[in-house]
Amino acid sequence: MSKVNLEGSEIRIKFKNEIDSTYGTGNFTKVQAKEAADKAGLNETEFKSICTHVLRFFKVEKDVYSFSSPTETVVASEKKIKNTIKKDFDIINSDPVVAPIKKKDTAMEMKVKSSKPMVVSLIPKKDPTYITWGHFKDIKSILERKIFYPIFITGLSGNGKTSMVREVCAKLKRDLVRVNITVETDEDDLLGGFRLVNGETVWQDGPLVVAMKTGSVALIDEVDLASHKIMCLQPILEGQPIYLKKINEVIYPAEGFNVVATANTKGKGSADGRFMGTNILNEAFLDRFAATFYQEYPSVNSEAKILKKQMAFFELSEDDFVDKLVKWADVIRKSFKQGAVDEIITTRRLIDIVKTYSIFGNKMKAITMCLERFDDETRDSFADLYTKVDAGASYEEITAEAGVVIEEEEPEDQEVPF
Repeated sequence: MSKVNLEGSEIRIKFKNEIDSTYGTGNFTKVQAKEAADKAGLNETEFKSICTHVLRFFKVEKDVYSFSSPTETVVASEKKIKNTIKKDFDIINSDPVVAPIKKKDTAMEMKVKSSKPMVVSLIPKKDPTYITWGHFKDIKSILERKIFYPIFITGLSGNGKTSMVREVCAKLKRDLVRVNITVETDEDDLLGGFRLVNGETVWQDGPLVVAMKTGSVALIDEVDLASHKIMCLQPILEGQPIYLKKINEVIYPAEGFNVVATANTKGKGSADGRFMGTNILNEAFLDRFAATFYQEYPSVNSEAKILKKQMAFFELSEDDFVDKLVKWADVIRKSFKQGAVDEIITTRRLIDIVKTYSIFGNKMKAITMCLERFDDETRDSFADLYTKVDAGASYEEITAEAGVVIEEEEPEDQEVPF
């Protein structure tokens, strides 16, 4: 019978030494285990980790344990534990897990190996070109509190929703687990499932379970592409434990765990058909998000700062080019909002133009290459509009060319003396 390795982490070593000095190989209760953990200087999170990843393998009877021999029903194998100091994974041992599996009414045992965890940091790297804007400050305020407060961020594509969450986590040094949703995403993709690896059945935790175990921020990207299968996340969105019926295990969310979802719609589908494949999400699912943020495109000033930072990264100084790009994109967006055009220039598209320019050194070529994704008519009209901006046409001429109706500002109310 293989034994659980109790020497694999500083936490387990401290706890084992305290138990050995007090009880030796004799039995001890959960209450006594907690007292030993306190004497060893373990905090609540560390003790929970001991209960989840160590004690349950040495259970003699209910709430009674002994390190003289491990339980006969389950043998620990390459179990992932959270190191609360390093925020990393550690391997307990490499022996097989024997887990009871029920199929229909017949009880059977299935020999399963857990997948070997990769020791990686989940903290994203900072983008040296990132400029804070929009809801960055609010998202940061939420995530730095480390309370469970799920949020929904919606807005048109290419306006920095995902990058904002990533940069907030980078700034706060918060672990981030990102999962991209498609219409095919199901419970196994999110929570985990059995996989065949080299002819052996392997259990792999899904991204949401990894985030729960490690106290990470779970970023559910493009959530409005999901089908009804995403309803399996209901208890998670309530901050509750999740029961993994396939391995008969309950996963409790670690301190700091939170969920952020991004979408191009508000979960009501795409009325204009612009975002094909998006679905109408269940109202009960949407109602579990504590707050919703609508992300607009950056202001002209913010967008100019973003592009200038990109230029500086490529050791370019093209302030005039940046100002023209921002002005051009702003007019097209106004035209889009008024229904004069069907396409839009996103912030991501402008950044791509800067990158393309850094490669080829030709401004018009960079613009044309990044417009090729549009139909011929849109591509040509957008390119023609930029040539007018580049030639120094007035704002009135440019907006008229783009079909934008300039609304006159209403005069301020005058005080009427009585």
